[in-house]
Amino acid sequence: MSSGPHGGDGALLAQALGRPLADILDLSASLNPVATPIVPIVSKYLECLDRYPDCDPAEQHLANAMGVDPGSVVLTNGGSEAIALVCGLLGSGWVDEPDFSLYKRHLIQVDRNAPRIASNPRNPTGVLAGPDEIAEVWDEAFFAMATGMWSRGDFRTGSWVVGSLTKLLACPGLRIGYVIAPDPNKAAIIRGMRPMWSVNGIACAALAELLDGLDLVFVAKEIAQLRLGLNEILLRHELPVEPSDANFVLADCGPWVQADLDRGASSAGSAGAAMREALAHQSILVRDCASFGMGNFVRIAVPNERGLEMLDRALNTVMGAPAPAPAPAPAPAPVTAPATSGISASRDDAMSGGQRRKQRRNIG
Repeated sequence: MSSGPHGGDGALLAQALGRPLADILDLSASLNPVATPIVPIVSKYLECLDRYPDCDPAEQHLANAMGVDPGSVVLTNGGSEAIALVCGLLGSGWVDEPDFSLYKRHLIQVDRNAPRIASNPRNPTGVLAGPDEIAEVWDEAFFAMATGMWSRGDFRTGSWVVGSLTKLLACPGLRIGYVIAPDPNKAAIIRGMRPMWSVNGIACAALAELLDGLDLVFVAKEIAQLRLGLNEILLRHELPVEPSDANFVLADCGPWVQADLDRGASSAGSAGAAMREALAHQSILVRDCASFGMGNFVRIAVPNERGLEMLDRALNTVMGAPAPAPAPAPAPAPVTAPATSGISASRDDAMSGGQRRKQRRNIG
């Protein structure tokens, strides 16, 4: 039961197991675990399907929510298009590994002397960048969930910022991303590169309502609490956890495989892939980190309370069984330790008790 290079293969796992998709807990794609259910909102905008999309009002609303010059914000068809557009404009760049693979994919040339492209928080470590770290392009796909703020604000000092509302709104099928350019002139270049009507009509029409329901401070606090619960479960099952500020953590599966070897069981290859395979049989999908050069590790998205209980039960089963023996994976790559300040979520700090209770009902 192999997974794709970026995770998010819940439908494939359900098919392989012969189970309904609703039975699968997909922790390979790091989505907001406390997001408001999106279908009831977007279903109100189906009438826009009979006309071409207009993303200008949506861009304006996103810029207002972020407190950014509307002329500098470009809406895109997911964070992947934002990355592709900016990398395509730059042409050459450098990525300090481990980091998200799409940067190199969309660069014409990878050059150590070229401007740096980096995620913040770092993917897959989940660690926020230090205040003195610099990059030409910052990918802040997970930043709001880590900090309760929209951005660190590096675009004010000449950097590009790309982001993914797909992660924050937990809507990978809707495809909403963005670019914040250093100035409106550079944003205009990106708009000229963006394919016509690339952002779909439902995303453009529903975005204002989706953003109005967001409380970034609440989201970040809830995720931090759930992350503590996830860490406790992993440590209780003797899976060491790396420090993380994000809505995902890295768990070291090497000790699990080594324990099997100490008992005389035969096991070979990537410990992370072995854990992925074992959990897949328990209807849980995690992301092994072999593609990051970290074969002993899995990246696990922070789930809601129900997901935590399901993972705990699955690990009770898995940890008592011998580790599977998948194909070998590359040796782990060094991880640099990437803290922060930035654009706070205006209007998000104050939320009525009724609103907060309503959002809490959506958890689990």
